[in-house]
Amino acid sequence: MIKKSLVPLALGGFGIGMTEFVMMGILPDLAADLHISIPRAGALISAYALGVVVGAPTLVGMLAAQPPKRVLIGFMLLFTVFNALSACSPGFAMLLLCRFLSGLPHGAFFGVGAIVASRLADEGRAAAAMATMFSGLTLANVAGVPLGTWVGHHLSWRYAFVMVAAVGLLTVASLRKWVPELAARPSAGWRRDLAIFRRAELWLALGITAIGTGGFFAWFSYIAPLLTRMTGFAPDTLPWIMTLVGIGMTCGVQLGGRLADRMSAPRAVGFLLVSMMLLLGANGVFATNQAAMLVLAFATGANALALGPPIQILLIQNAKGAEMLGSSLGQSGFNIGNAAGAFLGGVPLALGYSYAAPQWVAATMAGIGCVLTALMLARQRRLRRSA
Repeated sequence: MIKKSLVPLALGGFGIGMTEFVMMGILPDLAADLHISIPRAGALISAYALGVVVGAPTLVGMLAAQPPKRVLIGFMLLFTVFNALSACSPGFAMLLLCRFLSGLPHGAFFGVGAIVASRLADEGRAAAAMATMFSGLTLANVAGVPLGTWVGHHLSWRYAFVMVAAVGLLTVASLRKWVPELAARPSAGWRRDLAIFRRAELWLALGITAIGTGGFFAWFSYIAPLLTRMTGFAPDTLPWIMTLVGIGMTCGVQLGGRLADRMSAPRAVGFLLVSMMLLLGANGVFATNQAAMLVLAFATGANALALGPPIQILLIQNAKGAEMLGSSLGQSGFNIGNAAGAFLGGVPLALGYSYAAPQWVAATMAGIGCVLTALMLARQRRLRRSA
């Protein structure tokens, strides 16, 4: 049974997942409404991701000495305000700025939330508790993203952001009611916390996160035009396919939590990145086959979110003494991957290639993540032999 104190973390994850991923579903409608190309509209995905990259370590560093509950409430208030402003944006430039600002509290919320979840978890269940928080993100893809995609297609993309702001307000209320007061852990200070960046293992973990998961985002950023213009699905079927992706994510995050509690984090990450590379390649091979693409939509979503818990554990393990900062870096890494995947996946499209082309970019990025994971495992073996 899920602890009530973890529910607000999952609800916050739901709002964050919805605002991040609904953009992929409404991208064609938004581009048409603002009279811009789809590759240019893809910059809105990158802007949000860059906000996460900047905000995660900066906000966590500034507020590490504050009680976690107060910090989480503050992050959700910022998230709510900037998503509400996104709904009101009069044009592309203002929306681009609002997307960047709404991304600032995203990674910081997950970073602090992961530490809070681990402190609330039963013995030996830290990864499972983190998976509960991430399950909100996956449920967003089952319910929130398809609903937002439907609303964006049939009414207006602006209403999708209104829905996100409403979830943000609900999260603030549940944080106040159900999350217990936890004492702030003493910090060695922002400058001393930054000493974790001298560790080669941390940089490898960040590279695995940013480049390896970037493959998923190169696929997911352009999933709407891929399925409608290449595979031949009608636009009205997109919400249902996004639901299928979300169901896969929900199954995957639970699998990832179990793997991270039962085997070493690097091995779990390596296994999942190899399967991710194969799945992304299959998306390119079977891009015109509707039945195959439905199976792959589920499997690719499941594989991607299964990476969340073991990567989070990997970063915390390599940030001893500054675990909250290390935890926040997970979302920075994911969203460097988001920005890089959206950009690199859009390059072949801008050059005139088909919507199957981003899948080969995606598989290559996942493959590089596999190589970095192999390097980490080899380094760990050398350190054990020399100890």
